[in-house]
Amino acid sequence: SGLQIPQEMIHYGTTKTAQLGVARGLAELTKGTGVTVNSVLPGPTASEGVDEFIRKLATEGKTKEEAEHDFFQHDRPSSLLQRFITTDEIASMVAYLSSPLAAATNGASVRVDGGVIRSIG
Repeated sequence: SGLQIPQEMIHYGTTKTAQLGVARGLAELTKGTGVTVNSVLPGPTASEGVDEFIRKLATEGKTKEEAEHDFFQHDRPSSLLQRFITTDEIASMVAYLSSPLAAATNGASVRVDGGVIRSIG
């Protein structure tokens, strides 16, 4: 939401964009110290709130699976994953960024978005 602000959540997207600026600024502030600061940008994520949203759609004569499929077809058609991302998938990226393996990744905005943002950069 910080890179591609959803029309239905402008206020939310604005706060996410601000967080990206803070993270980059902190990375600049700590350069050369061995401290890394990155932002993780998850895409549509399976959560209790999303599950409730999908259940409400499903009560309109659709199964939960059909409602999720329709959501991605109509509301997030650019998603390459075409399903909600799990919290475990996001946690895996956070674990990587927190590890010594990611020592050269600093000041970055790392997407775990299932390809929902149409970008090659």
